[in-house]
Amino acid sequence: MSILAVMEQRGGAWNRMSFETLAAAQQLANELNATASAAVIGDGVDGLAADLAAKQLRRVYAVENALLKDYTPDAYSIALRQLIEHARPSVVIFPHSYQVRDFLPKLAASLGKVAVSDVVSHRVQGGEIVLVRQLFQGKINADVRFAGDAPHFASLQAGAYRADHVANHVAEGSAPVEKFTPQIQAADIRTRPLELFRESQRAVDLSAAGIIVSVGRGIKEADNIPLVQKLADALGAELAASRPICDAGWLPMERQVGSSGQTVAPKMYMAIGISGAIQHLVGMKGSRTVVAINKDPNAPIFEVADYGIVGDLFQIVPELIEAVNKAK
Repeated sequence: MSILAVMEQRGGAWNRMSFETLAAAQQLANELNATASAAVIGDGVDGLAADLAAKQLRRVYAVENALLKDYTPDAYSIALRQLIEHARPSVVIFPHSYQVRDFLPKLAASLGKVAVSDVVSHRVQGGEIVLVRQLFQGKINADVRFAGDAPHFASLQAGAYRADHVANHVAEGSAPVEKFTPQIQAADIRTRPLELFRESQRAVDLSAAGIIVSVGRGIKEADNIPLVQKLADALGAELAASRPICDAGWLPMERQVGSSGQTVAPKMYMAIGISGAIQHLVGMKGSRTVVAINKDPNAPIFEVADYGIVGDLFQIVPELIEAVNKAK
């Protein structure tokens, strides 16, 4: 069995979700006693392929054609279909990005397959992969198994796997890089790339934060937000919030973490007065260390917390601020 991770890049820069996908491929390969390879698509991707060659992979595919310089669903689907027919992987996984959502259904259908989208985790049971995806805004977890002959396709939700778990080569040398040139004609491409859509600049990118202090309904009213801001300042952290806080206008929407907000994976995520509804957990479950403060000992947030404090945040937060400032 072999696992192929399809990486995503734009203009020579990696999509941050790509290495989460690579980590998942390596994990699957270890659990299934299989091999993991990776592919990067574009025109002039030698440098990116060299980055991948340093990782613990069986092979790196540099898929190059001048018609792949700018993304189009037609060109990407044709190139990947040819690569899959050449490499014959058992499972092909992708980051669940906007780009992948655009072309993956087309690719899978062209091979007579289905694709499992937005996977949040997996397990190996009886030598088979069981994928987990969420339904009804995270209220239900569904187990999905592949049926039929390979190849099988899946896309992975942002934050579901840890990019820092990607393994490098421990021995001398590197993974072999194979240049693969798909046969694509200009007439095959029905869409014409235009200027890329750019979102308005956010005042804060929570996905890049190393420490996040997040506040929920336990803060009671907007006038109490500055208390949590003081703790964030003391820790050198970004301030974030659960959806009710942003819906109420107490903090801007760009600071919302969750299924309808940003997905984050900081070194430390501190949840203050957040009960831990699944819609919020979806956005922060990739955090390395989770600290929770809540007066309800049965709050769901404690199920995912590495450290939990049961108590009144209005007593605990000031003491934490004082302790952090003393330590500094």
